[in-house]
Amino acid sequence: MRTAGCILVTGGAGYVGARLVPRLLDNGYLVKVFDLFPCGEEALEPVRGHPRVQLIRGDIRDEKVLKEAIKGADVLIHLAALSNDPGARPDPQVFRSVNFESFRPLIRLARRGGVRRFIFASSASVYGRSDELDVTEEYPHRPLTDYARYKSLSESVLWEEGTRDFTVVALRPGTVSGLSPRLRLDLLVNRMTSDAIHSGRITVYGGHQIRPLIHIEDMVELYLVLLGASREKIAGKVFNAAFENYTLSGLAQKVREIVLDEMPEKGDIEIVTKASGDPRSYHVSSEKVRNQLGFTPRHTTEDAIRDLVWAFRRGFVGSKIPVLG
Repeated sequence: MRTAGCILVTGGAGYVGARLVPRLLDNGYLVKVFDLFPCGEEALEPVRGHPRVQLIRGDIRDEKVLKEAIKGADVLIHLAALSNDPGARPDPQVFRSVNFESFRPLIRLARRGGVRRFIFASSASVYGRSDELDVTEEYPHRPLTDYARYKSLSESVLWEEGTRDFTVVALRPGTVSGLSPRLRLDLLVNRMTSDAIHSGRITVYGGHQIRPLIHIEDMVELYLVLLGASREKIAGKVFNAAFENYTLSGLAQKVREIVLDEMPEKGDIEIVTKASGDPRSYHVSSEKVRNQLGFTPRHTTEDAIRDLVWAFRRGFVGSKIPVLG
């Protein structure tokens, strides 16, 4: 397959990146992965030695290393960020420096280095809490966490830095779910499925809150769509990416139903509801990405749960989980 350009993916060894990088290679791109690799490089083992991939170890705050990595890149897909998982959260200043303060320097290095398209992984969490039936991209930001606040602030920087020759675009995904060689078990669907299988209990905090969801395969496909879209369709735009919305209680019931269908030998799975101090709740509309980019999702939350059950039943965990065909 012919080479289709050079893509730099920051955070390319992470949960989404580990699924995205192989797809980029399959589509003929040269790929540079920029990552600190805090969990090692095993998630990208299937592409190690590929003639069109380069793995670059570096901190997103290190402008000298970044400048060198950016050379030759046509597109930058910015996935790198510290996790929203409270249990893994570092010092607040480190969190801010990585997730926000590094952002403008990165964009400017990219523009000056010849990058023509900058794709930013924002988050639907910028909406915070809403009683709207469908939250569209025009809905005001009301971030309730530092993670969401820094995504919102970074979007503002993104729009300031775009030019005629430097196309900027952002995606606001809901909670991503499904298998990855770098599996995250702090993410909602993944955690509930793991708990149902390994402990026979799903704990729901609150229950009424609504969460938008997207399957990891559709998340990856959307990045490919943005790579192929004309400048006119995406320049300076943001797109929600969440194709199903569940209450936490409803999701727990769905996970229980599917796990018992796949593993009837478990007998039953308990759902325990506890009080929650997390008021985040928003029902997201993704009609814009359907109408303007013609993107239709091909995978469901049920697919993600069944894939996870398949992997857990076979004893796969963490970086040992294979990528499904």
